Amino acid sequence: MSAVELYTKGARVWLPDPDVVWRGAELLEDYKEAPCKLKVHYEEGEISLQDLHLHQKLAKETESVIDIKDKTKLPHLRNPDILIGENDLTSLSYLNEPEVLYNLKVRFEERNIIYTYCGIVLVAINPYEQLDIYNNDIIQAYSGQDMGAMDPHIYAVAEEAYKRMSRFEQNQSIIVSGESGAGKTVSAKYAMRYFAMVGGSQAETQVEKKVLASNPIMEAIGNAKTTRNDNSSRFGKYIEISFSKSNEIVGAHMRTYLLEKSRVVFQAKDERNYHVFYQLCASRELPELKKFGLMPAEKFYYTSQGKNPVIDGVDDEKEYRTTKEAMKMLGLSEKDINMIFQIFSAVLHFGNVKINEKDGESSEMAPKDPSVGIACKLFGVDESQMRTWICNKKITTVGETLTKPLTAAQASFAQDALSKCIYSKLFDWIVTQINKALVSQTKLHRFIGVLDIYGFETFQINSFEQFCINYANEKLQQIFNMHVFKLEQEEYVKEAIEWSFIDYYDNQPCIDLIEAKLGILDLLDEECKVPNGSDKNWCQKLYGKHLKHSHFQKPKIGMESFIILHFADKVTYTAKGFLDKNRDAVSEEHVNIMKASEYELVAELFADLESDADASKGRVQALQSGPKGTSKKMRKTVGSQFRESLFLLMTTLNSTSPHYIRCIKPNDLKAAFEFEPKRAVEQLRACGVLETIRISAAGFPSRWTYPEFFQRYRVLAISKDINRKDFRKSCQNVLPKLIQDPDKYRFGKTKIFFRAGQVAYLEKLRADKLRACGIMIQKHVRGWLMKNKYQKLRISVLGVQRYGRGLLARRYAQHLRETRAATTIQKHWRGYKTRKSFNRIQKAVVKLQSVIRGYFGRKDFKRRLYEHKTTIIQARVRAYLARRQYKRVIYGVVKIQGHFKRRKAKAELRQLKIEAKSMDHMKNVNKGLENKIIQLQQQLDSKKKVSTDVIHKQEETIKQLETEKEKLLITASEAAKASNKVTELEEELARLRKELEQERGEKQDLISEKQLLKNKYDKEVGQLQSENVKIKAELDESNRKLKEQSKIATVAAGGDQQKWEEQKLQFLSDMESERQHHQRLVKEHNRLLQRFENMQGEMQMLTSPTGHKRTPSDISMISLESVSPDDKKDDGEEGEKEDQGYGTEKKKRQAPVPPSASSMEKVMKEATAEKTDKEKLPKVPEAGIDVGLMLKLQNKVKSLEKERDQLRAKLEGLEEEMKQGTGAFSESAFTTLKQQSRNSGVDLDKSTLKTRSLLAESKAYDSLKMQELENENDKLKRECAKLMESIAKTTNFNKGGKTTAAGKEFLGHRMSLRRHKSEDPTKTVPDPSKIINDQFEAMTDELERRREECLQLRALLAEKSISTHSVAKQSYGGQDNIVNEDNELTMAYKSQRDIIRLLENQLQKAEGELKKKVGDYDAEVKELRKENDKQHKLIQQSLSMTPDAKIEATMQHEITRLTSENLDLREVIDKQADQIRKLKKMLKVYAKRMKDGEAAEIQAELEKEETKSVENVAQIKHRERNYMGMLEYKKEDEGPLIKVLILDLKPKVTSAFLPGLPAYLLFMCVRHTDYINDDEKVRSFLTSTINGIKKVVKKHHDDLERVTLWLANTCRFLHTLKQYSGEKQFQTENTPRQNEHCLRNFDLAEYRQVFSDLAVWIYQTLIKLMEATIQPSIVSAVLEHEAIAGLTGSKPSGLRGRSSSRAEDTPEHSLDTLMKSMNQFVRTLTQHAVDPELIKQIFRQLYYFLGASALNNLLLRKDMCNWSKGMQIRYNLSHLEQWLRDNKLQESGAGNTLEPIVQASQLLQARKTDADVDSVYEMCSKLTAPQIVKILNLYTPVDEFEERVPISFIRKIQQKLKERDHVETSLLMDLKFSYSVTFPFNPSKIALESIDIPEQLHLGNLVTRS
Repeated sequence: MSAVELYTKGARVWLPDPDVVWRGAELLEDYKEAPCKLKVHYEEGEISLQDLHLHQKLAKETESVIDIKDKTKLPHLRNPDILIGENDLTSLSYLNEPEVLYNLKVRFEERNIIYTYCGIVLVAINPYEQLDIYNNDIIQAYSGQDMGAMDPHIYAVAEEAYKRMSRFEQNQSIIVSGESGAGKTVSAKYAMRYFAMVGGSQAETQVEKKVLASNPIMEAIGNAKTTRNDNSSRFGKYIEISFSKSNEIVGAHMRTYLLEKSRVVFQAKDERNYHVFYQLCASRELPELKKFGLMPAEKFYYTSQGKNPVIDGVDDEKEYRTTKEAMKMLGLSEKDINMIFQIFSAVLHFGNVKINEKDGESSEMAPKDPSVGIACKLFGVDESQMRTWICNKKITTVGETLTKPLTAAQASFAQDALSKCIYSKLFDWIVTQINKALVSQTKLHRFIGVLDIYGFETFQINSFEQFCINYANEKLQQIFNMHVFKLEQEEYVKEAIEWSFIDYYDNQPCIDLIEAKLGILDLLDEECKVPNGSDKNWCQKLYGKHLKHSHFQKPKIGMESFIILHFADKVTYTAKGFLDKNRDAVSEEHVNIMKASEYELVAELFADLESDADASKGRVQALQSGPKGTSKKMRKTVGSQFRESLFLLMTTLNSTSPHYIRCIKPNDLKAAFEFEPKRAVEQLRACGVLETIRISAAGFPSRWTYPEFFQRYRVLAISKDINRKDFRKSCQNVLPKLIQDPDKYRFGKTKIFFRAGQVAYLEKLRADKLRACGIMIQKHVRGWLMKNKYQKLRISVLGVQRYGRGLLARRYAQHLRETRAATTIQKHWRGYKTRKSFNRIQKAVVKLQSVIRGYFGRKDFKRRLYEHKTTIIQARVRAYLARRQYKRVIYGVVKIQGHFKRRKAKAELRQLKIEAKSMDHMKNVNKGLENKIIQLQQQLDSKKKVSTDVIHKQEETIKQLETEKEKLLITASEAAKASNKVTELEEELARLRKELEQERGEKQDLISEKQLLKNKYDKEVGQLQSENVKIKAELDESNRKLKEQSKIATVAAGGDQQKWEEQKLQFLSDMESERQHHQRLVKEHNRLLQRFENMQGEMQMLTSPTGHKRTPSDISMISLESVSPDDKKDDGEEGEKEDQGYGTEKKKRQAPVPPSASSMEKVMKEATAEKTDKEKLPKVPEAGIDVGLMLKLQNKVKSLEKERDQLRAKLEGLEEEMKQGTGAFSESAFTTLKQQSRNSGVDLDKSTLKTRSLLAESKAYDSLKMQELENENDKLKRECAKLMESIAKTTNFNKGGKTTAAGKEFLGHRMSLRRHKSEDPTKTVPDPSKIINDQFEAMTDELERRREECLQLRALLAEKSISTHSVAKQSYGGQDNIVNEDNELTMAYKSQRDIIRLLENQLQKAEGELKKKVGDYDAEVKELRKENDKQHKLIQQSLSMTPDAKIEATMQHEITRLTSENLDLREVIDKQADQIRKLKKMLKVYAKRMKDGEAAEIQAELEKEETKSVENVAQIKHRERNYMGMLEYKKEDEGPLIKVLILDLKPKVTSAFLPGLPAYLLFMCVRHTDYINDDEKVRSFLTSTINGIKKVVKKHHDDLERVTLWLANTCRFLHTLKQYSGEKQFQTENTPRQNEHCLRNFDLAEYRQVFSDLAVWIYQTLIKLMEATIQPSIVSAVLEHEAIAGLTGSKPSGLRGRSSSRAEDTPEHSLDTLMKSMNQFVRTLTQHAVDPELIKQIFRQLYYFLGASALNNLLLRKDMCNWSKGMQIRYNLSHLEQWLRDNKLQESGAGNTLEPIVQASQLLQARKTDADVDSVYEMCSKLTAPQIVKILNLYTPVDEFEERVPISFIRKIQQKLKERDHVETSLLMDLKFSYSVTFPFNPSKIALESIDIPEQLHLGNLVTRS
């Protein structure tokens, strides 16, 4: 195809422009042959308004003439509009610089898109604005997606690298480059954040958090503010993120390059030093930084040179806290952190040191400069040495060492060199510590490297730093070119096409110029070795060696600079400073000073200079002043080190698969979304993007598959060339006729390859063809329409003309008559109006003049008054200011006097303190202390004897208690006998009869009072009835009137009804929000529970000595933890059970903290209040006593007694722990005590002195801890005493009402005493509890007294102790090192400590033994009293009842007893019946088989018949026996029962059972526990049920059927608990038999809430499982599935970018796959009988997830936003809506959740003109404003006949969207949002007694039906 065919009239081209780089134009004439001139017309639409404002001449020059001298000078052609704004620049047909620049500008300025692909490169333009495109939702959207499937994003590149690493087992690298301010650091940070999210360890090892925590540290010490960037990285870094075999982050490693050390000592204007200095200065008031003597940044020389120390929007103090927290996160100790900040502070102070000139040739530091002392103190070095060697240097000659003074300039240079060295070494040390913290403890598998390095730099003055940066970029560009070339060639080889070698720019000559032998770096190192080497000499050597090199030039002016032709630009380098920066020299004396630092870290920084091997690793070398021959091995220069590190980096990059991110800075003003073409094109040329375009354009950049090419361009083919069975053959027939030059295309195996511009040519041919066809069709259609229209118009016109002419004639005559009459009327009327108007205007003018004159007069008066008052105010203010200045001066004078007096007072105080610390004073203070210690020792001995006597007394008391126990046993036996004898209670009956008479009198009074109330009530009823008759009559009259006004009432009711509906909707929405909040809490609770269990498992793995241990997973975390003593005995290994009792108080134990006395007293007061309230109630006849109520009260008493026992047991456990904590003594205490008793007085004094010194030396922590434990023990004792006193006070032993549990115990003991007195009045029976309490109180008082003495002794020793230094002054002549030379202080301290502990141990041991025995006796007494209480209750109840009530109670008691016996007998009968049935069957078999001798087969045949008899076990059978619908089980069978019914139950087995059978069986077990009234058993059973369900769901969380099974059964169990709870609201649909089965003793309302929360958790688990199942199918089914034939919604691959990670064997999901999954869900839910309402809620949640996922994906895919795709999406969504209707789920609200994606598809199909703004606004009510704008910006026509969305339309839509009441700013929908779930009550019609137990469950040995 020739240029003549392309450059025709109307062709669009690009012309160069000096202002806007490239300018769009259109040819006004055809191109013929060069040379020629062409007229062009500039297209102003391609120039932004800003460019027009800046360059006014562009607006004037609309036409021009260009001179074409050669065919090669033809302007660049423009791409068709369909290709503008593409995601991938390589998909453009014409690949050239102006097209790349224009495409980036359109995407950035008009569409606000900052990312664009350019082949393998991601171009990122800095928006200078915070964008909401980096949150976790975006990460989830890009996770797992192919690179070409989504819009360009840095997450797509990161996902591509992560996918290649995990799929192909290849190491990856992401190379981020760009100039300062382009966003390199932020891009690298977001890439690492993506890896941390998708590669985060499930065990939460915190590795990914540590990787992210390294960013703030490196930004603080390596980033600074420049004129181009507020957070510019002044170093390069390469971070390797290591992954395990399971693709989880396990570690990281960082390498740094070229830290800009010169910034430490110098900053240009408006720039800052490194951030860490300003963070320290801003946080100087913090306590840990005050000791560093920091000042504001303006007062430090190193931080004030830029004159702009503040960054807008940055809080340096907050950043300091972030940096410190990051250091802690990475494991740096507090000591190291403080030391780091101390060194940084020292560098600041060192920069403030002033060096003065001295004698011209020497210098010195200012003598009184405080900065020197502060800096040396912080460095830990000698100040005098620092003063000497900063201003002098040492020169070593043969056999002689000389000291030479330095000038002020030389000394300042040495000062700055040392500061730079210290900062650089500390920077390297911090990087090393970060690498240690990020090192992996596991085996590394693969890694992904992120390289953040400078881009190509060129300034007015370019020095050594720019030379190294550009050298590194040359190396990177070489790798980039080779990689791009390699990918292009691989594609050609894969498709087996003919290709020639692509010529690309090779920068190897430039690299050789720099690094080859005798290159620039070699000559630089050689010049550094020369003793008198200089920059000028080195530059002259470069001229002589490389002047003829093609990439080296000499500047025309100057002899100390040179020019290198880099790949991006020509750079002029200034040679000044190259040698010094390459040497990076620091004086050897300075290094030695720093090595001698008293701080370990400072010395460690310079330790690597001790050996040559170590020195080669550092970047700082010691300056050798002697001859070169004295050094055997020269240390490496900065250039050689950088060359080696760069070589290692290139080796690493070559071994990985690279990914490139090129960051572009759009403007220098940091303005948001402003694009300067000049700045952008410079960077595009420098970063290699245009080189990628050039390589692509040199080959075959456009690639089409055969089907796509045929579908797109079949309009250009003729019918005979088409072969629909073979697309390739059709393309081979068509293409040669369209493109004559065969070199312009190639046929591959699966694709057609086109050279640049060919696709645009084909698009032009296609557009011309379609346009010609359209014109032909329009021509014929319009001709036919016009003919019909003409004939109709002619007939109509003739008729209209005939009637119209007559009408016009009549009208004209009438007009003439009316005109004459109107003229007369107008004449008179106009005269009248004119006179009236004149009079009105005259009056108005006069009035206006008067008002204006008055206004000006008043205004002048106010002005004068204002000036007068102003003069007065000024006089007063000036007087006030003078007085205030005088007071300030007086205040300053007084303050100075105060400071002077304070200094004098401090001096006097210091003198007094010195005198107080003298030896004589210490002797006076400690006088008599030795005698006091001896006296205390003797007191301890006496206490020991007294404790021995106490032990003997306690043994006697124990014997007395044993005798008392025997007496109590005798009493208990007599009480048992007395319970059956009524005659022995006559005395008690007489007393009770008297009380009964009193109660009868009170009852009679009540009856009379009741009669009076009844009469009054009858009277009031009569009055009310009469009033009711009147009201009824009035009501009838009102009804009649109401009917007459029915129409008006209907209208009013309509308004009220609407109001009530609104209130109802508001109420429902409030309920919904509350329910959602509750379920979110449940969800969060379950999430935290899962995390806690994960951490538990990890902790056990870490603490296990032999490996992994199984952890108990059946512990429920829903209810509160509680356990009884019996449970602990039975189930010791299961830990504490959960306690959610019925009617009992919830409690949550936190061992070992005991209950406080206040809580105990509160319980007792509540019991007392309850008793008092019942006593105050009027007494009613006792004939109607409810036995069930009595049983509940008895259970309440039992529970209270058990709580009391638990409290006592816990108190004893705490006391035992206190004993164990203080009773551990070493055996050496006895030996030490004996030795001390044998020593003389002198030895004792020495020991005492040593003990005192050791006590002074030791910390106060141990003593304070001991005192704290002792105080806690005393507190527990006091609380126990208060508890016992409270029990005694609140228990009434005299009245016959209901008593508390403690009262029953005392009352039982009192009854036994009465019986003893009745048998033997003279005999006195001692109260055992009183004796025990007295003994306990005596021992407690003795123990408290002993402990108080010990505390006083310790306090005295602590007060009189002295420090080691004072002891050394007093006894050892001030020599501290010999005070504890023989470890004598430690021995003395241990001896004293062991003696004290021994005495305490003896006391506590005796006390513990006594308490243990007392506890044993107390337990035995309790058992006896419980038996006695039972008998006493029966007697007490019988005595307090009337005769009728006694008879009824006796009958009820007898019925209960007979019922229980009847149940036992029924069980025996059932077992015997089963045995009889089996025996009968055996007899039949024996009788049948006896003749044949088959006795061996009898048993097998019997089992076979039994199996046949239970085939249809799931059916409800009615038997002759009437069951009660209960299952009885034993306590020890609870675990196996849970295992069978829950843990081992499989869904396949339950499919043949009754739906919900496990739930029914579990409830039948609960019914039996309720029947026997065993609250401990039901609590344990329900807790085990909850734990079992949670365990099985967690274990099989990925099994759909199992999770569904337990969701259905949990809901059924919850409904059953409600149905049989006995509450009327749940009994409306029950049968009478079901009402009989309701629970009678337990209220399980609290457990219903627990099971409701459990059902919510299972529901959420099921939703997650379903979402994970359908997620892979959503995009392909909703967005990509194209079911409408002939309507293609996607762009062909030739017009889109290419993906490099798409797997060929990836299974394709479609709409059918999604439908199959949904059908499977419905079948599973229906099979397990899930409630229909719950099924609707499940699919509503699933449809929300489906619609949200599809919409989020649509918002991130530009290729999906077009009219055709909107049609396809709407069609696919209609299938989903039809599926809901087919499954009768349309009322579930699931269809409404699809409204956002439906409206998005409608928006793609809608017209988008300015007139359609309102309709689009109303249509998109469910879409947020960012979503609507995003879709409109992404809208891209597939065909050029579709119109693009006008920018004006988008702006109007944005303005319209601001009118919404609630403007949402979220772009993506929340995929984690969940609707609140409810479980509507669904009662069952199945009777419990009719349910059989299938034998497949094997429950015959575990439960028994009853």
